[in-house]
Parts: sequence; C-alpha cells; structure tokens
Amino acid sequence: MKILRTIFWVLAAFGFLIFAIYNWQPVELLLWQNLVLETKVPVLALLAFLAGFLPMWALHRSVTWQLNRRIRTLENSLKNSALAHRADLDTAASASHAADRPVENSGKTAGEPADVFSPSDTGSDGGAGE
Repeated sequence: MKILRTIFWVLAAFGFLIFAIYNWQPVELLLWQNLVLETKVPVLALLAFLAGFLPMWALHRSVTWQLNRRIRTLENSLKNSALAHRADLDTAASASHAADRPVENSGKTAGEPADVFSPSDTGSDGGAGE
C-alpha cells in the first residue's frame, strides 16, 4: 500500500512540475485596496492545494489518533477483564481443591478462631510452667 501512495505522490509532483514549467507567468493579486501581491501561477496553485489539503489531512490524523486510542483502551479493558476472569477461575479451582482436603479446627468452640500462639495439642503432657 505504501508503494501505491509513493507512486501517487511522485506522479502528482511530476504533474505539478510540468504545470509549473508551462505556466511560469507573473500574476498580480489585489489583497486590500493598497496591497498588491505579485507572484507566479504555480505558487498560487500550490497555496490553493495546501489550503484544501492541510485541514483535511489534520482532520484525518486526529480521527486516526482518536480511534487508535479507543482501540488501545478497549484492548486493555478486555485484557484486564480476561485476567480478572482467570483469577476468579483460579480462586474457584483452589477453593474446590481446599474443600476436598480435611479441615483441622483447633478452636475451642465452633465460632471461635484458633489461637495462633497456643500449642496445637492441649493434652496434659506436663509441659513446662504448668
């Protein structure tokens, strides 16, 4: 695609060069009442081309930039969503594996959490300090 664009621009430049060679004549433009601009025809043609081309090119580049930003945002949100879904699946899988293992309850009653600093076996073994 880039080769086609290059061929187009080379042909356009070659066409403009031929136009400029055959139309190299001075032209007077009356800008205001006392201000006269004397220039050549190809310069006017080039200015007219740029006056039409540059705004549309700037619009095209800004829309392309905006759409690329939107695409990046959507891709990032999709990636984050997939990672979150995968994390949910991993936690669900680990929870199902944890449900298969026996649970040791070292708390005194059903709702009371286990004391981390107490020994796991509270039998009367005659430990130190008792």
